[in-house]
Amino acid sequence: MRGSFAVGEFSLQLNEDQLGIKQWVHDFAEKVIRPAASEWDEREETPWPIIQEAAKIGLYSFDFIANGYADPTGLTLALVNEEMAWGDAGITLAIFGSTLAVVGIMANGTPEQIGEWIPQCFGSADSPQLAAFAVSEPDAGSDVSSLRTRAVYDEVSDTWTLDGTKTWITNGGIAGVHVVVASVDPSLGARGQASFVIGPGTKGLSMGQKFKKLGIRASHTAEVVLDNCRIPGSALLGGKEALDERLARAKEGKRSQSQAAMATFEASRPIVGSQALGIARAAYEFALDYAKQRSQFGRLIIENQGIAFKLADMATKIDAARLLVHRAAWMAANKIPFDAAQGSMSKLFAGETAVKVTEEAIQILGGYGYVREYPVQRWYRDAKIYTIFEGTSEIQRLIIARAISKVHIR
Repeated sequence: MRGSFAVGEFSLQLNEDQLGIKQWVHDFAEKVIRPAASEWDEREETPWPIIQEAAKIGLYSFDFIANGYADPTGLTLALVNEEMAWGDAGITLAIFGSTLAVVGIMANGTPEQIGEWIPQCFGSADSPQLAAFAVSEPDAGSDVSSLRTRAVYDEVSDTWTLDGTKTWITNGGIAGVHVVVASVDPSLGARGQASFVIGPGTKGLSMGQKFKKLGIRASHTAEVVLDNCRIPGSALLGGKEALDERLARAKEGKRSQSQAAMATFEASRPIVGSQALGIARAAYEFALDYAKQRSQFGRLIIENQGIAFKLADMATKIDAARLLVHRAAWMAANKIPFDAAQGSMSKLFAGETAVKVTEEAIQILGGYGYVREYPVQRWYRDAKIYTIFEGTSEIQRLIIARAISKVHIR
């Protein structure tokens, strides 16, 4: 052997703690979430009894999420979200939709703000609360730089006044804590935006229209209306001094750290991807079991290449998506920059895999896949949102293309 080199340890094996958490969450998804999934999908209401059950066992809690983020491998929350979404994506978002606001506070807040606000996002085991992260607007979805919601500072009273309408907001209007991204200097576009935390009972914040959706129907999605909403200066995440420095750099044409909204999306994409992965896995497992039991023309349909090859492709795509999600989660936990947009890669591929796998599962089940007595149609409806929210597939491709080319592609 010519030369020598050190061989570092490499393993894709989950450790005992991760395996234990994975099984614990899977049991909850199997015994509590799945049996209730169809009911809450039909009702299109927030499943408070299930949220309360999750809070009671510690699954929905500040401590659990904090321990998940503390995992140096970054995999714990990805594993948890995959198992939960395997149970039902709508209920998962009802339970864990608050974590997007949590990520927003962690990505943009000071240590003091993190300590004050994140526990309030969850409430307690006896009285669980929800949180919401509000970015999108009627005229600013993918184009985050076009936000019209304004935040105006009054130096005399040290208060901010927010006005505008947010849309497509998970837990919007029913949450106790809202994290809102608003423009403080419209002339700077996205670089002139900041994040604010609005506490329970704040006057001037109300719920607008509640949306009836194709999928994830157990998750509350609504408008958030801000009308002369006055909040203290301390509600600006990161603080006024840091904001002034960032705005000054932007006016000088200097580069700054991630924008308020993008910092949150970058950190959350592997988690969103893991939810899509859970949906895909649920549909694949159901279709595989069905194909091994269903007989046509005197043999099991799994014995036909037309069916077997579909399942082979489904399994391969799911495993590939999981590897992308886990890599991105590990990179995020270890603060390794997504220099090739690995976070976007994970979300893009997992979301599109969920759509493709659930579609193929319906095809394998035929007419049974299309009727509401079987869960495959619900997984198909749930999957589609993962190519739309938290950055559409087109936006993910744009981010990836810009990252790998270093060209500002439009």
